[in-house]
Amino acid sequence: MYFAALLARTEDGWEASDTELDDVESLSDLAELAREASPEDDTVLVLIEQEDAWFGVVRIDGEDDPRIYVSDAAAAARSSYGEILLTDELLGRDPDADDVVDLDSLDLDGTEDGDAEEDDDEDGTSAEAVPHSPVGDSQILDDLGVGEKELLLLDADDALSSIAEALGASEVLETVR
Repeated sequence: MYFAALLARTEDGWEASDTELDDVESLSDLAELAREASPEDDTVLVLIEQEDAWFGVVRIDGEDDPRIYVSDAAAAARSSYGEILLTDELLGRDPDADDVVDLDSLDLDGTEDGDAEEDDDEDGTSAEAVPHSPVGDSQILDDLGVGEKELLLLDADDALSSIAEALGASEVLETVR
């Protein structure tokens, strides 16, 4: 089960709204949705969680590029919503690397005729391609009261509540949950 909410900082405090991500196909779409929640170009946090598996925070400050934190990249990679957050840049991949094939680096072991290798996931990507660890900007919430150490220690099952509590926004988040 997924939960997604927007927390927009206003001069009166935080305002929360639940959001549907069904029409969001990219990080740009998500950033635009967040910017619409704050006409004053204030900070907007997009909080996403898959129950007991992973959580993600996307921070939009005006027209700045989104900042992203994902608690477990491998778990998020198995999620359509998580895939939106896991950009090549976030995973340290060269987006143009897929276009160039180095024949010397290929492992031509007889599986090139369509047989799947044992360590490939269902979608054909190597299990090692995405780490089972946090990725992104672990200092994303430092100035809002959630330090890097606290963020890294959060469990997926109560992370969003803990973040909202630290921000002083737990009541508004619970109204949309």
